Order: sequence, then C-alpha cells, then structure tokens
Amino acid sequence: MATKEKRKLKDLNLLDKFLFDEAMEDEENMKTLLDIILGQDTHLKQPPQTEKECRSSFEKRQIRLDVYTVDEDDVVYDTEPQKTNTKNLPKRSRLYQGMIDSRLLPPGCIDFNLLNPVVIIMIMPFDLFGYELYRYTFQMRCEEVPELKLDDGATRIFLNTKGKHPELVSPELIELLKYMEHSTDEISEACESKRIQEMHRRVCQIKASEKAEVKYMQTWEEKI
Repeated sequence: MATKEKRKLKDLNLLDKFLFDEAMEDEENMKTLLDIILGQDTHLKQPPQTEKECRSSFEKRQIRLDVYTVDEDDVVYDTEPQKTNTKNLPKRSRLYQGMIDSRLLPPGCIDFNLLNPVVIIMIMPFDLFGYELYRYTFQMRCEEVPELKLDDGATRIFLNTKGKHPELVSPELIELLKYMEHSTDEISEACESKRIQEMHRRVCQIKASEKAEVKYMQTWEEKI
C-alpha cells in the first residue's frame, strides 16, 4: 500500500500534530498559546498532557485529546490542530466537550455547578464557516432573546489561519496563526511579538533534538 513520503522533523510546522504535541508539552509554550488566543494571562495548574485518553466506559468509543491542560481557576482547555477539513469538526467538538464533561464530576455528585468551565480550541489552515474570519467563538445563547447567554461554562473556538478581517482580532493572534502554519525562521523574524519569537526558539530546540527525532521516527513507523 502506498504511503505519503515522510517529512523531516525540521520541516514540520506547529499545525502538524507531532510537533504541536511536543511543543505544547512545554508549559511556557502552552501559556503563550492560550494567552494570545484568549487575550488573558493564563496560569497553568498542572503540566499540559498530550494524547490524553477520554472514555466514558470500555464499551464506548474513546477519544484522544491533543493537548489538555487546566489553569489555576480550574478552567479546562483542549487545544487541537486540524490540518484537514473532515466535514465533522463542529460535531467532533461537541463529542470532545461531552467526553471532557463526563470526567469532571466524581461518581454520585449531583451538584452540576461544580462542572469546570471548558474551552475547546481548534486551529485550522482553512475557513470552516466561510465568513473569512480569523476566529469564530461559540457559546450557547437563546434564539428568542439573543442577548441571553445560557452561561453553562462551555466555549468552543475555531481559528482560521487564512482570515481576512484583521480589525476583529489582535495583531499578535494573526502573527501566531501565520507562525503555526509556517513555523520557520523567516516567519518568526517577521513577527513583532517577542513571545512568538521565544516560542520559535524552543520549537527549534525540539527540531534539533535527537530524542525528538527518534520519537518522530517511531511515531511515523507506528502510523504506517
């Protein structure tokens, strides 16, 4: 069976799952990513987890969350690069949210107000919704009273590296999205953001790491 030609580790971008997972295991990279996307100062409560398995029971379908982390306010974040439009990403995000929620309360707990806020972020090199935006943020609202928010603590964000309305987002977010699609020296040097340049320095360390190279080779071999 024919397989795609293996790309070199040094040629990967942050939208490639392997490099994204390796880079976001670094708490500083994960903090920078969340800070820029959400426009906040994130303080992580625990190290990011990659390939976190979620399953409601052994008879049910499992999912693997790319990068899962929790901040000091107990907000749960799941961040996923999605290079291919599989035509199911909105419903996939719904499944991910449900699976995360199902693990947040201990057995027998009936106080649903204890559910953590959950933010699911998908980063894509294509426009999933066709409005040419860099960022699409979804929260539950009432159809009859649009200003009435359900306030259930769930947020889903879809980011598009090819957006065309820079006035709606921060310049740093645009730089981040461009860098994630093309994680090169040239793009990093063109960024005004010192945080992205520092992220690139750490990404370069991964690309030059013999340990990461061996892990990448093993991952590729398992895949094929």
